[in-house]
Amino acid sequence: MEAIPLNTRAVSCLDDLERLAREALPREAYDYIAGGAGDEWTLRENQAAFKRLQLLPRVLRDVTQPKLEVTLLGRPLSMPVLIAPTAFHGLVNDNAELATMKAAVDAGVIMCASTASNCTLESIASAGGTPPHWFQLYIYRDRELTRSLVERAEAAGYGALCVTVDVPRLGRRRRDVLNSFCLPGHLKLGNFVNREASDVTKIEGKSGLESYVSSQMDAAVTWKDIDWLRSICSLPVVLKGIMTPEDARLAVQHEARGVVVSNHGGRQLDGVPATIEVLARVVDAVRGECEVLLDGGIRRGTDVLKALALGARAILVGRPILWGLAVDGAAGARFALEVLREELAAAMALVGCDAVDGLSRSLIWDSRRKETLE
Repeated sequence: MEAIPLNTRAVSCLDDLERLAREALPREAYDYIAGGAGDEWTLRENQAAFKRLQLLPRVLRDVTQPKLEVTLLGRPLSMPVLIAPTAFHGLVNDNAELATMKAAVDAGVIMCASTASNCTLESIASAGGTPPHWFQLYIYRDRELTRSLVERAEAAGYGALCVTVDVPRLGRRRRDVLNSFCLPGHLKLGNFVNREASDVTKIEGKSGLESYVSSQMDAAVTWKDIDWLRSICSLPVVLKGIMTPEDARLAVQHEARGVVVSNHGGRQLDGVPATIEVLARVVDAVRGECEVLLDGGIRRGTDVLKALALGARAILVGRPILWGLAVDGAAGARFALEVLREELAAAMALVGCDAVDGLSRSLIWDSRRKETLE
């Protein structure tokens, strides 16, 4: 797919990137990325909930150079933003995940490469740099296949295993059903050599991805499988898809090094709360015993700031990266990251905070409760 040259004069925020991407992409590809489950209430709520949280700035503080650097799992990052694991980058750019990794390296952030990438995990890792990037894992029914993915990720030099735990089955995504979503013939799941596990085929009136997940992935995964994963590799394990304090505590008990507060971008169970709504409860539940991250609905630097103030160590952003990739390849994805960087730096200065570690709940005003979230 030929990228549209990025005209920065026409792009002032991440929403502009989505508009340009929608114009550039086939409907099936756009709907696959943009869509959510059910009535898409949770999809919309992920963004709407940020708007209900307002900021209480402090003044007369030296904010000449706000510091965005953080450490995550003991490693330094240039800013508290990661590229979320998203599938099928080849739908929007011919260089697929290799272009996304270039954007990550240039921006100094971590990319979390998806099991469902169009490129192999080895080729993605070899395009990376420091800090080591993460590999997102789905647990397949075939445990030897799962073991192979874990071993390959460790051998390729990934720095963490990000295990998606909220897909016992795929959410009902109506757009994909209506479009009979599948992968175009030139695209495969790069991490699999056998045809059965590498194709998402067309089934009229159905989502090919839903059929793939039903046939390949395991609905019987339990906490014992998390223990098993930890036993077969030395990588820190991060659990993606935690929405309750109870599961957050279980994650700590099973020695996860981090949790991602995530509702899968509104693509799994429609009707669950926005991630920002439950973040503080999860942070309180883990009591500092593991890292807490958040994804879902991040579109502004102020969204990043709100999540950090409520206790997230960092956030992950998905769709905007793909919109940038669709518009101008690696440069477009990098542009999306730099928009967030610049907006976050400006927001920190304007709330009177010169470092990420200085953000606190006292900065957040809940417009419904008419109180701060301290």
